[in-house]
Amino acid sequence: MSTVLGVDGCKGGWVGVELRHGRFAAAHVGPRLSELVAAVPGCEAIGVDIPLGLMAEVERASDRLAKRMLAGRSSSLFVMAPRPVFDAPDHATASALATALTGKGISIQAWGLRAKLAEAQMLYAQSSLPLFEVHPELTFRQMGLLTSDGKKKSWRGQRARLRVLAANGIEIPEDLGPVEAVPADDVLDAAAAAWSAHRIAAGVAFCLPDPPQVNEQGQQLAIWC
Repeated sequence: MSTVLGVDGCKGGWVGVELRHGRFAAAHVGPRLSELVAAVPGCEAIGVDIPLGLMAEVERASDRLAKRMLAGRSSSLFVMAPRPVFDAPDHATASALATALTGKGISIQAWGLRAKLAEAQMLYAQSSLPLFEVHPELTFRQMGLLTSDGKKKSWRGQRARLRVLAANGIEIPEDLGPVEAVPADDVLDAAAAAWSAHRIAAGVAFCLPDPPQVNEQGQQLAIWC
């Protein structure tokens, strides 16, 4: 049975949507990424909405390519600063270092990702799990979501995302148990990540860039869809 998992960060942890043969199977929530993926053993692919791998001195090619493809929704994706920036003790120091390396600082929103980023980097570096970086807005665009369909936190935007998920075979039930405490947009993003994971497992996904960029640690850096 083909099993994949899509994961998105949420307040207090991570939320996941499990698909079997491309259909909704379960939703999961947990405080740690490692615990969440361990709850769904045997996954052929795990799509994670968090950067997996950073460069030492430059920005990632994947982010620039994805922003170009997203066009009207490009603000939903951060261009990730080099790895040492996230080791800084505070945002001001991090922004100064980012400016020295790349010519521009780092936003407070991107800086706010550092805890989840560090957690994901550790798992990506230390495990043999089939982890792939995805971006839900890029996935939703591939699924047929229009730029005019509304933002993900709006009623209109969430209805549109439910509609395109259903059109692509993913029907999310009303009763999600403990996952109901997770904001709806995070659940929808996890479902989109799962759709990309299913495409990866099926061998029909594409990645940006193609082939993936390789960093100084030998890690492949790419956003999959």
